[in-house]
Amino acid sequence: MEPFIGKTYQEGEPQILELQKWAAAEPRLAAGFTGRGGGVSEPPYGSLNLALHVGDRPEDVLENRRRLALALGFEPEALTCGEQTHGSRVAVVTADDRGRGRLDRESAFQETDGLVTDVPGILLTSFYADCVPLYFFDPVHRAVGLAHAGWKGTVAEIAAEVVKTMQETYGTETEQLLAAIGPSIGESAYEVDDKVMQHVWPLLEQLGNDSGNRNEAVHPYKESPNDGRWLLNLKELNRMIMIKAGIMPSHIECTGWCTSTHVEIFFSHRKENGKTGRMASFIGLKER
Repeated sequence: MEPFIGKTYQEGEPQILELQKWAAAEPRLAAGFTGRGGGVSEPPYGSLNLALHVGDRPEDVLENRRRLALALGFEPEALTCGEQTHGSRVAVVTADDRGRGRLDRESAFQETDGLVTDVPGILLTSFYADCVPLYFFDPVHRAVGLAHAGWKGTVAEIAAEVVKTMQETYGTETEQLLAAIGPSIGESAYEVDDKVMQHVWPLLEQLGNDSGNRNEAVHPYKESPNDGRWLLNLKELNRMIMIKAGIMPSHIECTGWCTSTHVEIFFSHRKENGKTGRMASFIGLKER
């Protein structure tokens, strides 16, 4: 069953796909992903572009961010984010960090693709146009986390870094941790070359897979019809990393949405030749 369910939205309201199962279990939790509708940005960023680094007018991005925070029941000042670099650095967000990166890139957590917090009233946010959003929720210690995983962050095992940070900071126990993998480019649309796969195969060996049997269905990739190319399933690869990190398979939700296939709903860097906006993943606990 698809975990990310679109909420009905009106003109001027941000398009949101909610992690519905989590929201039903914890009413104070906001967790999900944005679509491309309901904002003020002009083409090619139309309309709900939430990132400051793509060339959009900053005032339009800030208005889109304001709309998103309010729609989720947070103050606009709650939105907090990192300056993503496709790495594996995870930052612990404290009350004093609330709002970092909301108004400009300079105040964001620098070189940071993962964020965790246990402070209510903070809305963790990161930005996407094909990469994989990863979500984490510890219902016992009331802590949440986000990670941005392109292929580089995936092979650097940023998912495991988030788990480790939550264990060390909040006492999170992996058997109680919930995780989710959000809308991102699907295997059929994500073609990579041998240079990328040279990083993937050693990781698969570490995860307990025999990379010698490269056509086996158990692997998160298959050969492309194009010579020297592969179709890589980043969602499945991140799921495998989560399981290795100790998260129970039954506690991992995984979307079927492909950002490249559904450009009527999502921005896609690959499908739109790099000139497009960015969606946002978000997670946070409301103060009341």
